[in-house]
Amino acid sequence: MSALGVKALVLDFGGVVSKTLFETHALTEEALGLPRGALTWRGPFDPSTDPLWQKMQRDEISERDYWHARTREVGRLVNEDWSDMQTFVKRARGADPDAVIRPEARKAIGQVHVAGYKLAVLSNELDLFYGAEFRTKLPLLKPFATIVDATYTGILKPDPRAYQQVADELRLPLEACVFVDDQLRNIAGARRAGMKTVHFDVTNPAKSYDEALAYFGL
Repeated sequence: MSALGVKALVLDFGGVVSKTLFETHALTEEALGLPRGALTWRGPFDPSTDPLWQKMQRDEISERDYWHARTREVGRLVNEDWSDMQTFVKRARGADPDAVIRPEARKAIGQVHVAGYKLAVLSNELDLFYGAEFRTKLPLLKPFATIVDATYTGILKPDPRAYQQVADELRLPLEACVFVDDQLRNIAGARRAGMKTVHFDVTNPAKSYDEALAYFGL
């Protein structure tokens, strides 16, 4: 056990394990046959040019609202009516989900697993956004003890019940879990629940994973 008494690494998925859709605009444009530069919204990478992202950060809309709006918008660009995020992700990311996994995530997950600690995913919309078949194509997830997904539970972070559920699934107290998420509201909720936390910076994933690994002495 680590010197800090932690026994599990609990990860958000989108943005933390997988690259954000903001980072893969070139891949998306190519996959959809759009001209280079057609997608201009950059979220956390350039908040000043993304008013919708700013609204989400002010809690005026939810993360789901943000991505549903982007889904409809991109659908219109290809002259189609897209109503669900799965359509966007499948069309944008193609048949190789492994290609959008962060190398930093792959390395950190391997280190934590080899060191004997537990792994879990706590997501608000893993299968809602990616589709259930997406994760079946990811060998990376095999060592994970549990995946708690609000697509099915209906309990969205930062509801304290979400954090308690993943801790219960791991059979650990909340304080034995290190939670990593790119949304500050979810980090604040985890901290209130009693978890140790790392606010993931999508612009510097290596630093964020280093912070998480430090809890484990890795």
